[in-house]
Amino acid sequence: MDKHNSVSTVVGVRFLKTSIYQPNPTTMPRGDKGAYTDKQKRQAEHIEESYEKQGLPEEEAERRAWATVNKTSGGGKKSGSGRGRAENQQPAQTGGQKGGASSAARTPEQRSASARKAAETRKRNAAAKAA
Repeated sequence: MDKHNSVSTVVGVRFLKTSIYQPNPTTMPRGDKGAYTDKQKRQAEHIEESYEKQGLPEEEAERRAWATVNKTSGGGKKSGSGRGRAENQQPAQTGGQKGGASSAARTPEQRSASARKAAETRKRNAAAKAA
C-alpha cells in the first residue's frame, strides 16, 4: 500500500484511509481556542502560571493547563459547542488529597521530627533572605 494514496484496497474491500499529509478539513486546527469562553481562557492562563512557578517548561505548562480546563469543563463552552454542562471540580481538588496518605503512614514521632526540621529550614531561609 502506498502512503500517499487516499484510497486503498484490502482483500477486495475498499475503504478510505486518512492521509497523514492532509489534515481533515472538518476538524478544528490544533491550538485554536476559539470555542473557549473568556473564563476558560483565564482559568488556563492561571493554571499555566502555576505550573511555570513549579518549574515546568512553558509549552508543557500550557499543555497541562488546557488539559485541566478540558477535564474540568468538558471542552469549549461557546455557543454551539455543548454550552451549559456542569463542571467537574475533581481535577482542582486532587492536590490537597495527596498528602494525607503519606503522613498517616508515619508515626507521631516521625511527623514531629519532620515538623521540627521544616521549622528549622524556614528559620534558616528567613535569616538568609534578611541578610
